[in-house]
Amino acid sequence: MFEAAELGHEISKAEYEKEVPLLRAGLLQAQRDLLEAKVPLIMIISGADGAGKSETVNRLHEWFDPRGLETNVFGPLTDEERNRPDYWRFWLSLPARGRVGMFFGSWYTDPIIRRTYKQMGGAAFDRALSRIEFFEQQLAQDGALIVKLWLHLSKKQQKKRLTRLEKDPKTRWRVNPIDWKHFKLYDRFVKYSEEALQRTDTGFAPWTVVEATDDRYREITVGRTLLDAMQNHLARKKIVIPPAKQAIPPGDVVSVLDRVDLGRTLTDKEYDRRLAQLQGKLNRLSRTAWEKKVSSVLVFEGWDAAGKGGTVRRLTSAMDARLYRVVPIAAPTDEERAHQYLWRFWRHIPRAGRVTIFDRSWYGRVLVERVEGFAREDEWKRAYQEINEFEDQLCEQGMMVTKFWVHISKDEQLRRFKERQKTEFKQYKITDEDWRNRKQWDAYEGAINEMVVRTSTRGAPWVIVAGNDKRFARIQVLETVCRRLEKAIG
Repeated sequence: MFEAAELGHEISKAEYEKEVPLLRAGLLQAQRDLLEAKVPLIMIISGADGAGKSETVNRLHEWFDPRGLETNVFGPLTDEERNRPDYWRFWLSLPARGRVGMFFGSWYTDPIIRRTYKQMGGAAFDRALSRIEFFEQQLAQDGALIVKLWLHLSKKQQKKRLTRLEKDPKTRWRVNPIDWKHFKLYDRFVKYSEEALQRTDTGFAPWTVVEATDDRYREITVGRTLLDAMQNHLARKKIVIPPAKQAIPPGDVVSVLDRVDLGRTLTDKEYDRRLAQLQGKLNRLSRTAWEKKVSSVLVFEGWDAAGKGGTVRRLTSAMDARLYRVVPIAAPTDEERAHQYLWRFWRHIPRAGRVTIFDRSWYGRVLVERVEGFAREDEWKRAYQEINEFEDQLCEQGMMVTKFWVHISKDEQLRRFKERQKTEFKQYKITDEDWRNRKQWDAYEGAINEMVVRTSTRGAPWVIVAGNDKRFARIQVLETVCRRLEKAIG
């Protein structure tokens, strides 16, 4: 792959000056077209030390409209980043629809460097590349244009470039001991870089290897590659694909909800005793988790009027308010709608030792968005794998992830709806949307069953809560959280 970028390509100054104005005009027009089409451009600038990555980034800042361009530079992990999964900082840096995100350093940097320095074995490197491929596939399927540019120098040219930069007092600052340390491992670096590029050179996110010996050739080739990719992507986007017919699951299948014993209850006396006991235990465990830097993510889903809010309050009243955060999820804002749907949830991943409680969550993609037709069939069908990958990354970070579906019977829901209508301070909780959702009970039940079956994993299990008796439901949730938190902190 890299041998094809060692052919000695050059562009004369006259040819360069002739082409640049046309190239800049084309890039600016394509950038405006991307904005109008609401297509995000994710641009990765990678390659050998001394190959001109920084100069290329600076040149693209001249050629693009800077108002729609964001540049992300990733160095060593900060303390805040180290407390979260590796991809947290990348997700937060993704450009909104219609904007250009330039990544100087990316999700490729750490695996290649660690493999080169023998800090990562072959199996781990392979897993890292698989994760990269899936990550880029997610973004591409959501409509992003991904352009990956690798600026290459031969070993001879790299040594020549580093030596020249180091001798010039004006550019000496650009060369440091790490660059020469990398140069000594040039052959290993090239080997594993080539392996990474070959594994992740896909139709939805292809690599372009650019010979970087001649600065003018490098810049023109990068500009042409970007312009072609932008124009081709916009041309393909004009082909309108009719939305797939929504697949509403049948309501007559035997589901996981059918096995829940909704007749289980607790007396007031037993409830009060166990509530005090478990809340005290949770208080101690949450403080220990904070000391040991073990984070928790708790997800609450359930039928309308199932009692999620009351259950969450029994959890939070047992913990130090400085250690938890409740994130209520409603319809996405304009900013959230401008990103891939998981973006808004990545933003709320807790710091080490903290607890984040999601009242509704990313499962809306396979529940309300599926049943109500807000998501296309191809979107919600691939969401199961996307969600499992997301939660796997949380678990790999050492987080305790537990998901609760609070289940009630259809008759109990009707009773609670009527009670809310009669009680003045509860009337705000009942809306026309609640009554409309109730008519879709069977469709939701089928979707819930598939959701639980396909996303309940060893690391992030679903717990079905018997919610007809609110006292029993609250105790079941508290017991589960204490048990899993106890296990997580050892």
